[in-house]
Amino acid sequence: MTASDPQPAAPGWVRRPANLASAVTAELVERIVRGVHAPGTSLPPEPVLCESFSVSRTVVREAVKLLQAKGLVQVRQGAGTVVNPASTWNMLDELVLAAVIAEDETSAVLDDLVVTRRLLESDMALVAARTADPEVVDRLGALVDSMDELVGDPVAYRELDIAFHDTIMQVSGNRLARGVVRALESQVVNTARYVGRAERALCVASNRGHRRVYERIAAGDSGGAAKAMYDHITEAWLARRPESGDPGRLAR
Repeated sequence: MTASDPQPAAPGWVRRPANLASAVTAELVERIVRGVHAPGTSLPPEPVLCESFSVSRTVVREAVKLLQAKGLVQVRQGAGTVVNPASTWNMLDELVLAAVIAEDETSAVLDDLVVTRRLLESDMALVAARTADPEVVDRLGALVDSMDELVGDPVAYRELDIAFHDTIMQVSGNRLARGVVRALESQVVNTARYVGRAERALCVASNRGHRRVYERIAAGDSGGAAKAMYDHITEAWLARRPESGDPGRLAR
């Protein structure tokens, strides 16, 4: 090979991403979720992982620590690094949730996400109906009216949809519940199976639900606001939900 010959592309792991431990962790998370390393089995020994990823022992050890923090593995004396059952995984972890959703062919995880969001947001709507002042009520009404004008533009509609829900969450004062909902939503906001089809009819139906929530909050009807939010989130998801799996998981 002469100096002028093109150089072969280096393997992905030899190119060394900025944070090697994080990159190795992300790959191992995906492998564990896919079942390449099944629960109850051990990850390959440290030297094998070092060779596989072209990294040092220090990087592999840091990656294992990160996997432990996510609940995916535990280090056992004499058994190495053992993969934990899925029941111990931290589903609020960004990498874990994204990998699980990517592998979920039944939509069960998305259903669970909707159920969790529905529970938290209906409670926050209940509190918002008690605490919202006229300025907040006017803001919610303006958002609903604006969304009526944007039902033909799903991208712009989505931005106001998020603002509507977030306004209610902020008014409730429940920062923890809002943080959980925002964390969950951030993982699926660009997932086609969660967002669904970009259709005018879906936006129209969705905003009817928003208006019912707004009207109950404006009336100070806490129970009505909670039910309106519960129904809105349920109906909006069923309208765009993939056909895979059993939607009966949503029943309560």
